[in-house]
Amino acid sequence: MPRMTGSKYFAEAMEAYGVTHLFFVPTIVTPALAEMEGRPITRVMTHTEKAAVYMADGYARASHRPGIAMSQTIGAANLAAGLRDPWLACSPVIAISAGRTPQGKHRYVYQEIDDYPLFQPLTKSSVQVDIPERLPDLLRQAFRAATAGCPQPVHLEIGGNFGQAIEGEAELDGIFEPQFGQFPAVRPQADAAEVELALQVLAAAEKPIVVAGGGVTASGAQREVVELAEKLALPVATSLNAKGTIPENHPLAVGVVGLYSRSCTNQIVAAADLVFFIGSHTGSQVTNHWQIPRPGTRVIQLDIEGEELGRNYPNKVSLCGDARTTLRQMLTAAAAHPGRRQWQEWIAQRISEWRAEVAELRNATQTPMRPERICRELQDWLPEDAVLVSDTGHAGIWTGTHIELTDSRQMYLRAAGSLGWGLPAAIGARCACPDRPVVCFTGDGGFYYHFAELETALRYNIPIIVVINNNQALSQETEIFDEAYGGKQETGLEMWQFRPQNLAQLAAAMGCHAEQVTSPDEIPAALERALASGRAAVVDILSDVAALAPPAWA
Repeated sequence: MPRMTGSKYFAEAMEAYGVTHLFFVPTIVTPALAEMEGRPITRVMTHTEKAAVYMADGYARASHRPGIAMSQTIGAANLAAGLRDPWLACSPVIAISAGRTPQGKHRYVYQEIDDYPLFQPLTKSSVQVDIPERLPDLLRQAFRAATAGCPQPVHLEIGGNFGQAIEGEAELDGIFEPQFGQFPAVRPQADAAEVELALQVLAAAEKPIVVAGGGVTASGAQREVVELAEKLALPVATSLNAKGTIPENHPLAVGVVGLYSRSCTNQIVAAADLVFFIGSHTGSQVTNHWQIPRPGTRVIQLDIEGEELGRNYPNKVSLCGDARTTLRQMLTAAAAHPGRRQWQEWIAQRISEWRAEVAELRNATQTPMRPERICRELQDWLPEDAVLVSDTGHAGIWTGTHIELTDSRQMYLRAAGSLGWGLPAAIGARCACPDRPVVCFTGDGGFYYHFAELETALRYNIPIIVVINNNQALSQETEIFDEAYGGKQETGLEMWQFRPQNLAQLAAAMGCHAEQVTSPDEIPAALERALASGRAAVVDILSDVAALAPPAWA
């Protein structure tokens, strides 16, 4: 075995696994970072550890490669906090933190806290590397755990405040497994008999529907979902994680189901007599707290993790396998279905009624603007190969409901949990897709979390467009506060409203292309100028604080 420092091995491993960017707050494994000089790896220093994780998350989802986020000991708790989002989104972020050496433990060394347990609830695997000799096998295992099966975060804690434990020389094997540098790394097939049974059940159903989830996106199975839907006359709803699986102007597309949904989509899924969940957790968001589909509805479920099959809804048929591989099995074995004209006509009528209900809002000319109109303008302008990154809360509801992705080349990434995720995730997505326009949709509340990362985007010449739905408030909380006050809240508004602020001026002062928009007609030209600027850009759109998303239909 060759003799080298752990730092050199670390750098060689990152290159071997195809890592093009890593995100960190200094100071962590600095000699390893120095060893990357001249290699095709961009070392992105961020302003906060959470932002580093969110960038790695956006990078991972957009590239289908693990994202690397790192911090020293003193920032490890912040790094762990950031893992909540990739954990919920099933995204393979490899978090690397520094840890205390045995010599310093339990001696009140500067800022001594045992951070290691913080990572365990938020990772598939969490291990400690205390000597260079253990780096090769534990690093390989980190990549395997992150990308095999359901992709999820993993954690390596390297001994020393700055990860010094790997700096020494040792005989290191130099073995890498680049197949685990992308996901899914392993694509298991479903049982052939179960595939045949699933096809029989689908063929016999009168009102079946597909609910495609994040596993479809992770597997890259969008084309197979569309082909199967067309062959078997299956309408397709999606979770928010799988938005864009089917072009949303396709006759079989019915929209996003669950909490962040159109009323018509929930109505359609609730009316189905058979639901085919593909790569979707059957959690509260996609099912609107297990109301959609109705309890007792027959279910077929396809998931790469066997333990997920039958969770929350007992299955008529369970298919354990990779989504793309299993759908190809089904396509090979399936006979074309003649169609379900009555079911499809009923669905088309529900969608048409919803469009009529929201037409006035999507065309509203008022100022401050309706978010529905903002979304319509963004939808009409969005480039055919754009990556749309959405924050959570109202941003997720507005984009999930009112922006239709009509080109199969468009990509949608959403925050799975944490407000403020959108801006840094967009930076990571642009690192993964340097030739594609990346647009972040967020509110002013989300923007405030990590706006300092605009400096990161400028420093590394990462041109993203940040569209801010600026209503000068955390308006999603309005009804909660009204309820707390026993009626319309008249005092204490400072608990959810902000001071009026021109966020474009803030971004311009940092060096961004930035402009504030006060009229709907100004939006397309402002977006076009932002794209043409070739640098990080902010389009600050003043919107109506009273515009609230309707509750999900149940």
